[in-house]
Amino acid sequence: MAGSSAPNSDAELVERVRKLQPLIRSHALRTEQERRVTGEVVTALTDAGVLRMNVPHRYGGYQASVRTQVDVLSEVSAACGSTGFMALIQAGCAFIAALFPDEAQDEIFTGPGIRVSGTLVPRAKARPVDGGYVVDGTSPFATGCQDSHWHLLTAVADSGGGPPELLWTAVRMTDLDVLDDWHVSGLAGSGSNSVVARDVHVPAHRVLPLGPLLGGSFPSRRNGADPFYGMPVLLLFCAWTAAGALGPARAALAEFGERIHQRGITYTVYEQQHTAPVTHLQFAEAAMKISCAELLTADFVSLIDARVADGNPYTPEERARIRAQAGYVARLCKEAVDLIGSASGASSLRLEVPVQRAVRDLNALSLHSFVNPAANLELYGRVLSGLDAGTPFL
Repeated sequence: MAGSSAPNSDAELVERVRKLQPLIRSHALRTEQERRVTGEVVTALTDAGVLRMNVPHRYGGYQASVRTQVDVLSEVSAACGSTGFMALIQAGCAFIAALFPDEAQDEIFTGPGIRVSGTLVPRAKARPVDGGYVVDGTSPFATGCQDSHWHLLTAVADSGGGPPELLWTAVRMTDLDVLDDWHVSGLAGSGSNSVVARDVHVPAHRVLPLGPLLGGSFPSRRNGADPFYGMPVLLLFCAWTAAGALGPARAALAEFGERIHQRGITYTVYEQQHTAPVTHLQFAEAAMKISCAELLTADFVSLIDARVADGNPYTPEERARIRAQAGYVARLCKEAVDLIGSASGASSLRLEVPVQRAVRDLNALSLHSFVNPAANLELYGRVLSGLDAGTPFL
C-alpha cells in the first residue's frame, strides 16, 4: 500500500502538492471523462501524504494546521476541481474517522495509504441488533468511494419513540455496492457515486452518533483530550470547501491572464484582447473578487487555528459567521469565474480548455447544501437578528 515519509514542515507538504500539479492538470480531462479521479493521480496524492493531514500522529498522520490544509487542498483544486473535491472529502473523512471509538480507529488506520470516504446524506436505515446495527439502503454523493478502503455511511436509526437518531457508521467498501450513477455537469470527475448497503452488520464500536458529535462529544478516548480533534468538523468542512473554491478560481484567473495575450475580440477593432478597456475591467473585477474570497478564508481559518491554541469555545455567532463566510467565498469565486468565462470567448467552450470546467465545477460546489451562499447568509442573518440558527449543523 502506498506511503510517504512525513514532511519536515507544513511548507514541504504544500510544495509536494505543487510539484504534482502538472500531473493532476494533465489528467483533468480524462478524470472528467471517466467520472472519477485517475488511478495515477490517486496514487500520487496518497504518496504525497495529502490524505494523512488529519490522521492521528500515532498512525503516522500529520495533524496539519487548518491553514496548511487549505493551502494544500487549494493547490490540488487549482489543478483539477474534481480531484480537489475528492481530496478534501477523503482528508476530511479521515478526521471524522479519528473521532470514532479507538477500537474502530485501530481497524481503519492500518497503513499510511488508507483512504476513507463518507457522506452526510441520511438515506440508509440502521436497525439495532445485539452488538451493533444492521444497515440497509442507498446513500448518494459518496465522493471518492471507488478509491476508498472505508466509507463513513450516514444512517437513520429508530430511537424507540423519540426523534430518529443520525449515525455515522464505518463500513468496509468491500461490504458496499457502488452504483454507476454519477452523470453530472460539474465536479464530474469526483466519483461521487451512490453506495448501497444491503443488510450490512456494523458492530457498535464502528458507530459514531451525530447528535453528541455536534455538541462536541465523541467516543475516542485517545483523541478526546487532543485540541486538534476538538475542532468542530462542520467548521472544518467550511475551510476545506473554501479551498475547493479558491483553487479553480485562482487557476482560471491565471489562465485568463495568458489567453488575453493570445487572442483578439472577434468583430471588434481589438486584435489583442489585453488591449481592450473592457478586458481591464473584467480582469480587475475578477481579481478583486478572488482577493476578497482569500481574505474571508484567512479570517475564519485564523479563528479556527486560534481556538485550537487557546481552547476557548465558539460563540453561536462565530459558528454562523464561519459558515456564512464559507458560502460567500464560494459565491465570490463563482462570480469571478463566471466573469472570466464570459470574457474568454467561444473557443473556451472546448472541453480541453480548463476555464469552462472551472465554471461548471464552481457552480456545482455552490449548489452543495452546506456551502450554498443564500442558505448560509440566511442562517447568519437569523443569528445576527437574535434568533436561533434554525439548524444544529454549525
